[in-house]
Amino acid sequence: TRVVPSRSDHIASTRFTSRFVARNAMHTRLRDLIRAVRACKTAAEERAVIAKECAALRSLFNKQDVIHRHRSVAKLMYVHILGYPTHFGQMECLKLIAGSSFLEKRIGYLGLTILLDEKQEVLMLVTNSVKTDLNSNNQYVVGLALCAMGNISSAEMARDLSPEVERLIESPNTYIRKKAALCAVRVIRKLPDMCENYKEVASKLLNDRQHGALLSGVTLMIEILKADPSLVEEYRRYIPRLSKILRNLTSGSYSTEFDVSGLSDPFLQVKILKLLQLLGHGSAQASDEMSDILAQVATNTSSSKNAGNAVLYQCVLTIMGIESVGGLRVFAVNILGRFLANKDNNIRYVALNTLSQVVNIDTQAVQRHRDTIVECVKDADISIRRRALDLVYALVNEKNIQALMKELLEYLAVADVEFKSVFTEKLTNLVARFSPTKRWYIDTMKDILAQDTNYVKDEVCFRLIVLITNTEDLQSHATHSLYAALGDMSGGASSSLIRVAAWCVGEYGELLLEPSTSGYDAIQEEEVVSLLSKLLHKPSTTLVDKEFLTNAVMKLTSRFTDVQPLRDLLHEFTGDVSLELQQRACEYEAILDRPSLWENLLERMPAIDEAEYTSRMVETGQLDNVSSAQPQSGNGTDAAPPTEPDFMADLLSLDMGLENDTSTTAGKTADALQDILSLDGSKAPPPAQQSAPTAVPALSLDSLYDNQPVSTQSSPSFPSVVAYDDGELKVSFDFSKDPSTPEITNIVASFTNQSSADMSNFVLQAAVPKFMQIKLLPASSNVVPKGSSACVTQKLIVTNGMHGEKSLAMRMKISFTVAGETRTAQGQVTNFPPELSK
Repeated sequence: TRVVPSRSDHIASTRFTSRFVARNAMHTRLRDLIRAVRACKTAAEERAVIAKECAALRSLFNKQDVIHRHRSVAKLMYVHILGYPTHFGQMECLKLIAGSSFLEKRIGYLGLTILLDEKQEVLMLVTNSVKTDLNSNNQYVVGLALCAMGNISSAEMARDLSPEVERLIESPNTYIRKKAALCAVRVIRKLPDMCENYKEVASKLLNDRQHGALLSGVTLMIEILKADPSLVEEYRRYIPRLSKILRNLTSGSYSTEFDVSGLSDPFLQVKILKLLQLLGHGSAQASDEMSDILAQVATNTSSSKNAGNAVLYQCVLTIMGIESVGGLRVFAVNILGRFLANKDNNIRYVALNTLSQVVNIDTQAVQRHRDTIVECVKDADISIRRRALDLVYALVNEKNIQALMKELLEYLAVADVEFKSVFTEKLTNLVARFSPTKRWYIDTMKDILAQDTNYVKDEVCFRLIVLITNTEDLQSHATHSLYAALGDMSGGASSSLIRVAAWCVGEYGELLLEPSTSGYDAIQEEEVVSLLSKLLHKPSTTLVDKEFLTNAVMKLTSRFTDVQPLRDLLHEFTGDVSLELQQRACEYEAILDRPSLWENLLERMPAIDEAEYTSRMVETGQLDNVSSAQPQSGNGTDAAPPTEPDFMADLLSLDMGLENDTSTTAGKTADALQDILSLDGSKAPPPAQQSAPTAVPALSLDSLYDNQPVSTQSSPSFPSVVAYDDGELKVSFDFSKDPSTPEITNIVASFTNQSSADMSNFVLQAAVPKFMQIKLLPASSNVVPKGSSACVTQKLIVTNGMHGEKSLAMRMKISFTVAGETRTAQGQVTNFPPELSK
C-alpha cells in the first residue's frame, strides 16, 4: 500500500527521477534503479524509467561490458519481477555462468532460474557449463549448479546430467549430498524410467547422520515410490530403520539445532511418516511393523503448537492410509476430534476434511464425535460449515436421524441465506432416506417447510403429497398440522408450505371440521375460509401460490356446507390483473353454475402409486434413487440412462397420402397430466407402462390437480405387429390400452438392427390422419447397436378421435447414420390389430 505523498515529497521525487533518467544509466546500481521506480507516482513514469534502463542495458550488452555484467543482470532480474520483457538479456546469464568467478556464477545461476524455464531453447546451451560446474572442486559452485538443475532442468538436460547427480549423491561432502538428492527428485519427475538408477543410492542416505541429507534421502525415496510403485516391496525392508529414526526424533535427546517449537525436526518427522504411509499401504505385515512407532508419535507429540499439529495430522493420514488395526484407527480419529475443538479454523477444516474421508472406513469411530461435528455446522466460517454439513450427511443413519434432525432444524432457522439452499436440500434428502415412520416424515417435512424458506424443491413437496395420499390414517393429522403451520406463519409462509397445505386442505378439507387423533381441535369453516382469503390477498403471495389456493377454495365447495363465502372469495378474482388467475376464477364460477359437473371434477384424488411415481421421477432425473423407510418409496431398479435424442424434422416433408394435423418431436417434454378444472373435462394420456425403459415426461407439483383416476382394471392384450422390415432395420409394435380411455393407444416401438454396423443418430418421425393425434416420447437411445434384439425402444401415444369408426393408420420416416452415411427409411403402417379401434 503506497502512502499518499505531500506536495514537497512529490516535487523532490520528480527531481530525483529526472536526474536519474538524465544521467548515464549504464553504470547505475540496482539500488538506484529500485529507488527511481519507487519514486514514480504514475504508471507512465515507471514505464519511462524502465524503458530508459532497458535501453541502457541493451547498450551494455552490445558493448560486451564484462565488468558491469553481473550488475546489469541483477537489474534485469528486477525488471523481470516488475513484469516487463527481459528476453534480450538471457544470454548474459549464460556468459556469467561460464565465468570463473563465484560471484558471477551466483548471479548467473540466479538469473537463469528467474528469467528462464524448462521450455526455453536457450537452456540447451547451458548444459555443458552446468556439467563443468558439477565437477568443480568448490562445493558452493557445485551447489549452485545442482540448485539450478533442480529448479529448471528439462528432460533432455536431466538425462544428460543424471550420471553426475548419481555420483554426487555418494559424495563425502554432506552439503553436496543433500543438494544432489533434491536434484535427483527433479530427475525422477522428468524421467520416471530412471528410478532403477537411484533406488540404491537413495536408501544409503538413510544411514546419514546429518538431518539435511537424511531429509533429502527420504524425499527422494518418496518420489521414487510414486513414480514406480513396484519398488514398494523392495523398500519395505527399511521400515525398521525408519522407525528407529522416528523414535529417536520423538524421544531422543534434545538438540537446539533442529528444534522447532519444542519439536525435534518436525519436517523430517512428517517426511518419514509420509514414506511409512506408502510402505504400509496394502500390507498388513508392514503396517504391523510400524504400528508401535505410529502410536508413540501420536502419544508423545504435543498439539499446543502448529508444528506438533502438523506432525499429528500426518500421523493420522499415515494410520488411515495403511492396514492399521481398529484400536490405532480409533486413536487417529480421536486426534481429529481434538482438532475440532481447536480455535484455529485451518486445523478444524483439515480435521473435517480428513474425517469426511475416514467416515467410509470407520463410521463408528467418527460417530463418537458427532456432537462436536454438529456444532461445527453452526460455525461462523462458511467453509467449515459446508465441510461439517457434508460430514453430518454421511453420519446420519436410521438410529440417530431423530436426534440429529432436531439440532439441524434449530440451526436452519438461523442459518445464513446463502447457506440455506444447500442446507435445506441436504435435510430433505436425509429425511427421505432415513425416516423411521411415516408420521415422523410428515412432521419433519412440515417443520422444514415452516422455516420460511423457498429452497425446498417441487419434487420434494410432491413426494410428501404422494405419501399423504397413500396413508389414509395420517391424512387427518397431516392436514391439521399443515393448516396449523400455515396459520402460525404470521410473517408470511413459504411458497412450498402454501402449496402443500393448500393441496391438503383442498383434498381433505372436511377432515379439518373434526378433531384429529393426534390432538388437534376441530376448525370452523369460517376460520378456514378466512385464512385462505388472508393468504390470497397478501401482497407477498406469488401467482402460483394463488393458483393453488384458488384450487383449494374450489374443492372446498364440495366439502363445506356453506358454499357462498367460497363463491364470494372466487368472485373477487374474476377481475384480477393476472390473466391466468382471472381465467381460473371465471371458469370456477362457470363450473359452480353447473352442479352436474361437481361430482366428477371435485371428488377426492385417488391414491398415487408410490412405486410408479418414484420410478418415473428417477428416470427423469428429478429424484435420486434413495432408500427410505416408507413402503415402496423406491423400487431399487436402475433407471434407463438419460439420452439426448435429436429433434424431429418437419413432418410436412413426408410425402403422405394422409393429411397430418399433429406432429410431435421426440425431444419435446410432454405435459404429464392435465388440469382438473378445464371446462371441457378432457383427460390426459395415462402414465407410461413399465414394459420398456422409455423416458417419462417430467412431473411437477401442478400435476397433482388431475382428475384422471388410477386404473385398477387389467389392460387387455393385443398381438404385436411388424411395422417395417427391409432386411437391415426391423420395427415392431407392441400395444396396450387403459380400459377407461379406449380411444388412447400406447405403442412401444422396438427397433432391431439386422445389419453389420451400428446405426447412430437414430430419429423416428411419424404422422397420422387429421382425426388422430400422436405424441412421441424420447427413445431409450439414439444408437441402435448391430445384431441387437429390441434393445432400443420408443413410446408413441396415439389418440383416435373417431374411435369405433375408423381404424388406426400411420406413416413413418426413420433416419440414421451407418458408417458415416446418412440413410432414410419410410413406410406406411396399416396392419394395426382391428381390436384397437373397437
